[in-house]
Amino acid sequence: MNGAHSPSALDSSRERELLIALNAAEQIPRDKALVLARSPATWATGRHSEDHQTAHTLGVDTKSLRAAKSLLGPAAGIAARETRNAEASGARIITRLDPELPAQLGELDLPPPVLYCRGELTAAPAVAIVGSRDADAYGLEVAERFATDLASRGVVVVSGLARGVDTAAHRGALAAGGKTVAILGCGIDVDYPRGHRKLSDRIARNGALVSEFRMGTHPEAWRFPVRNRIIAALAIGTLVVRATERSGSLITARLSLELGRDVYALPGNIYDRRSVGPNSLIRDGALAVQQASDIIEALPSRQQDRLVPVDGNVSGSGERGLPGTRTERAVLDVVPRGELIPQDEVVAMTGLPIEEVLAHLLSLELGGWVRRYPGPSYCRRP
Repeated sequence: MNGAHSPSALDSSRERELLIALNAAEQIPRDKALVLARSPATWATGRHSEDHQTAHTLGVDTKSLRAAKSLLGPAAGIAARETRNAEASGARIITRLDPELPAQLGELDLPPPVLYCRGELTAAPAVAIVGSRDADAYGLEVAERFATDLASRGVVVVSGLARGVDTAAHRGALAAGGKTVAILGCGIDVDYPRGHRKLSDRIARNGALVSEFRMGTHPEAWRFPVRNRIIAALAIGTLVVRATERSGSLITARLSLELGRDVYALPGNIYDRRSVGPNSLIRDGALAVQQASDIIEALPSRQQDRLVPVDGNVSGSGERGLPGTRTERAVLDVVPRGELIPQDEVVAMTGLPIEEVLAHLLSLELGGWVRRYPGPSYCRRP
């Protein structure tokens, strides 16, 4: 092997195995592994005596290069193991050699050599919705509403499956019967955030769960900014709903701008730290949005032409009719959007007996009109 110099000595099957093994290698720093994965044929067949010069040319250290070359022998076994483990979780491995890998990822300086995918990726226009993990009720409602409205037009909603805004965005897209893609900062088989397994299953059935990290990879803080570049690359634009000054959502927004994508932001209360991020983006030129149509109208015309017409309906959207009775509608009328109202205030404002109000609130909750919070308090759903 060391005597071979021609890139053709590394055939596509062998290169695919090496990409999977390189992607799974813990002994190589992530950024170096991504650099080496761009062109394995340029280093995999070189002589040991040439490693220093090759590493210098590639922009990596010699230690990382030699660690990568040490994978040449076990690559087939590592790839087979990763493939078995992925299939056991209902996923498959897509490499940069496979046509299924989204072409947009090629625009990244360091694209992922491998994606683990559970579900189906689609070429439909996509918008990312990101924001704070501790968003307020208003932020969660807006994220869900925007996702529902965008998904109902055929836009794929991309987010990161984190608690808060991400989760609300995924749920909103699913409520519309649309498609959503979750980009993970851990292995695709890891239940993170804990307790999201059912949501993950729904996303896989109506879109895709995606991770560039090997099976079993636990979440670590540095992995989330890494995954954010994929969120930014897959989407035409990124909507930031709620974000503090140091939020990872601002990393996604910056990456979107670097890729030539649009950035949209939800204006917020200047005294709320979770509005610092979106308000700063608007100050710096991001499009301030108040409804999903603001985003739709900002999309390139060639993308708008691919969307479901305004009067159209995504299959399975589950549109709701009006609440069944006049008194039930009266209860719904006093429940606000974007803020919570205590149960006692609903009773006082409607003038109805408390037992009747509780029955109507339960009916409205089951019908998807309102959401119940501890207290108990209620907020109108999108």
